[in-house]
Amino acid sequence: MFMMRNTITKFFFYLLLCGLVLPAAAQFRVEVSGVGLTQLPIAITGFRGEDLASQKVSAIVQADLERSGQFRGVDTTGSIFDEVTRPDLSIWRLKGADSLVTGSVTRLVDGRYDVRFRLWDVVRGQDLGGQSYAVIQGDLRLAAHRIADFIYERLTGDKGVFSTRIAYVTKAGTRYNLWVADADGENAQTALTSPEPIISPAWSPNGTQLAYVSFESRKPVVYAHDVATGKRRLIANYRGSNSAPAWSPDGATLAVTLSRDGGSQLYTIDANGGEPRRLAQSASIDTEPAYSPDGKSIYFVSDRGGAPQIYRMGATGGNIERITFTGSYNISPTISPDGRWMAYISRVNGAFKLHVMELASGSITAITETTADERPSFAPNSRLIVYATQQNGREALMTTTLDGKLKARLAGQSGDIREPDWGPFQKQIN
Repeated sequence: MFMMRNTITKFFFYLLLCGLVLPAAAQFRVEVSGVGLTQLPIAITGFRGEDLASQKVSAIVQADLERSGQFRGVDTTGSIFDEVTRPDLSIWRLKGADSLVTGSVTRLVDGRYDVRFRLWDVVRGQDLGGQSYAVIQGDLRLAAHRIADFIYERLTGDKGVFSTRIAYVTKAGTRYNLWVADADGENAQTALTSPEPIISPAWSPNGTQLAYVSFESRKPVVYAHDVATGKRRLIANYRGSNSAPAWSPDGATLAVTLSRDGGSQLYTIDANGGEPRRLAQSASIDTEPAYSPDGKSIYFVSDRGGAPQIYRMGATGGNIERITFTGSYNISPTISPDGRWMAYISRVNGAFKLHVMELASGSITAITETTADERPSFAPNSRLIVYATQQNGREALMTTTLDGKLKARLAGQSGDIREPDWGPFQKQIN
């Protein structure tokens, strides 16, 4: 993957076409490995009544929190409490828990489920509050993710991302699928199916649309797809290739890579269509744009120095500066929503590895030991990264903490998945 011939003009297509031949993904399981530097011990008891529901809510909450790298589960075997029972917190202190979660799942007469929970500070003996959700059966997982979000924010001060969504691409036989799934990889729904490759999905800032590249016209064309309705509109179908869409933070503009004027160059185009505006004039290949969170800059990959490196320019062009200097081959930049970090892929001794740079200091951390990492994307709270890689000969999605200390594999049981993009925060359910 990401191989490059001596003729750098092929660079864009190696970026574009890597990893398109993929088996289909089925159900997921979450496998967590590694130990975070600081983990809060939390006890999550079984929710009263959840065994009669289609989803075990307490288990989903625990998996979410452990995957974040911030929490360590405390054994609660045999313990079932609801949200109105005041537990003996001294018992849980002896078990080493700092906090405790209890709850219930009740079937309502209209067929919905009433999901309730309560969070306890075991050390201080305080009730930290709770919430309730009345949801249809299909939203039980979403309710569990919302509970995990509440707990995460209450105990860490940062917003939880468990109720957000990811997009990714699979290939089954000759069919390509663009999927939208929960942040843990479960509950995947097909957004688009095509006999031709689909690549580079990118969430709009409000989470209602996905931009992507489709080859159904036997050439790369950029579309924007409404996730709720399935309707889509054409963004870029000019002579040559049209690729690598990236939304501006306000959702009004997309940066794209076009070759209509010769070579692969960066342009911006109105999200509702219109004439593209070229950002730079050069003989080099410029691709893989990524906006800064404030919308003032665009990071991109260029071979203008002789090999692929990451650069930054103003969002309307100009003031181009090189960002990566360590390593001879750096691609796929993505900027954290808080603007502090850049994740990217660097080729090290022939292996493609995920790296994170602190933008203010330029300090770089190698995150992985794998050799075929690609397409990193930050969670909307900037605390986790999802990326594609290969493990044991299979392609899979992983999430990692920014220090690389804890990773979770979202593994398809009967296939492989690629091209992840992590969506923004979602609106609350009632």
